[in-house]
Amino acid sequence: MSVSKVSRETIINKLGFLYGKDRAQNIYKKINELIDRYQKNSAGKITKADFLNEKDIVLITYGDNIQATNKNPLQSLFKFADEYLNRATNIIHILPFYPYSSDDGFSVIDYKRVNSVLGDWKDIEDISQKFNLMFDLIVNHISSESIWFKEYLKGNPKYDNYFISIDKDTDLSSVTRARAHPLLTKFKRKGKEIYLWTTFSPDQIDLNYANEKVLMEVIDVILFYGNKKARVIRLDAIGHIWKKLGTSCINLKETHYIIQLIRTILNEVYPDVLLITETNVPHQENISYFGNGYNEAQLIYQFALPLLVLHTFYTGDASRLLEWASKIQDISDKTTFFNVLATHDGLGVVPVTNILTDQEITDIADNIKEKGGFVSYKTVKNGVKKPYEMNITYYSAIADSKNSEELNIKKFIASQAIILSLLGIPGIYIHSLFGTENYLEGVEKTGQKRTINRKKFQYDKLKENLTNSDSREHKIFTELTKLIHRRKSEKAFHPNGKQEVLFLKKGIFSLLRISPDGKEKIIALHNVTDNIQESCLIKNQYNLNKKEYFDIISKKIIDIEKILLEPYQIMWLKI
Repeated sequence: MSVSKVSRETIINKLGFLYGKDRAQNIYKKINELIDRYQKNSAGKITKADFLNEKDIVLITYGDNIQATNKNPLQSLFKFADEYLNRATNIIHILPFYPYSSDDGFSVIDYKRVNSVLGDWKDIEDISQKFNLMFDLIVNHISSESIWFKEYLKGNPKYDNYFISIDKDTDLSSVTRARAHPLLTKFKRKGKEIYLWTTFSPDQIDLNYANEKVLMEVIDVILFYGNKKARVIRLDAIGHIWKKLGTSCINLKETHYIIQLIRTILNEVYPDVLLITETNVPHQENISYFGNGYNEAQLIYQFALPLLVLHTFYTGDASRLLEWASKIQDISDKTTFFNVLATHDGLGVVPVTNILTDQEITDIADNIKEKGGFVSYKTVKNGVKKPYEMNITYYSAIADSKNSEELNIKKFIASQAIILSLLGIPGIYIHSLFGTENYLEGVEKTGQKRTINRKKFQYDKLKENLTNSDSREHKIFTELTKLIHRRKSEKAFHPNGKQEVLFLKKGIFSLLRISPDGKEKIIALHNVTDNIQESCLIKNQYNLNKKEYFDIISKKIIDIEKILLEPYQIMWLKI
């Protein structure tokens, strides 16, 4: 087996930009050896998979979110998913399941091992027999307890320059910060005091990609994950990986070249493995990670959605969300958006910069605090503090104490329906399946704000709640999975279909979705208010040639000239 001529030229070109032409050829030889090894190891194992379609739904979960007696957590997760989710989701994003030292898995000690507390690689393989899997690659940093870092501190020359040592007095004011703590952390190496770059925490030591040996290590890990049946690899905090003094050190050209390099290498060994970039940045910077539509990431998070949707339901006004959605366009037939409302992280503010005003963001923050959540601030110019992350479960964020539980459930389901109807594929955090409320006891135990939406479930208790028709868990799970089934049956929701935003009225979030072949259409209407919304669609508008259409949600025939939406009602009209 060998690398194609086009891939060879692309790899050498990218390496030349990153490390210089003189070093590029030597680095390419080592990469080629890696490719050859994994090609031989995977011979006969690779089956061709189509790109994503309307049936693709991602469940986001920690490996230990479901716990049961006499089973390890990964086995419990598989049991639950196989019993309850096999018709609702086909991709499971298991958040970092490797040995770790902090940050609930995002400070990885060993990229190639499964955390023994969760299970082993056999458990991962078992899940992969019935579900596609998304793996995390924590690409920017590694744990201070990793072998790499321990050997580095001992002075092992193999790990020279694996990390970024900086004079503590260096001007780093131009660097874009993800957290509020100091950027540099003091350590001792061979008895000498040094300061190392630590973007996220003193336990998460940034890797030095200016050293090609680090890049080689990471490429090896990516190919290892491909061999372990990863369908999607999530490149965590990828925007921060290349450091250049005097710049923002985020979204640099070198970062894009590394992703293009990874994509090219995967094309040679595991062409069906998709890349998703976790880049919590404003929309225009975010979509740059699609590259030309074929040479970088296939999936990109829509991180503006969580706060935009909250703003919509807090104000009963879909205008901002409609304006934003009207600018979203499909890039190519091999790329699409990953639409999420809740994840394991907090709700980031940066993605809605220049979409929502400072006052609108402040209003959301005030609402979050009133609902028992937390808001983290960072200081900007002239000592002014602005929110940068909000921590709350999405159900608690949406629910209003003045409403009945029945109305709050309708409101919550309406919020989820938005990400099910938008262009792209939806990602559902496990707590959104059940309408989990704020886990404040967990915050007290850990002292970490993010624990508020990281509660663990006991399998038996969860099963009991799901079988109890009076429980909130049962009601939300039943309604949400029903909605998911409706979506999966309609080609109009294909992630590479067309999307047209309909500006009907501010109380209704409305879209026209069209299948890639143009033959199937859905008009999706979502009442974002607690009032009845009246609207009409005129015959011959949007190519409507009839007066009545079938609503696949209510299973009723709807007169489009007399549309009546109850509070938080959803209509998906099949055109």
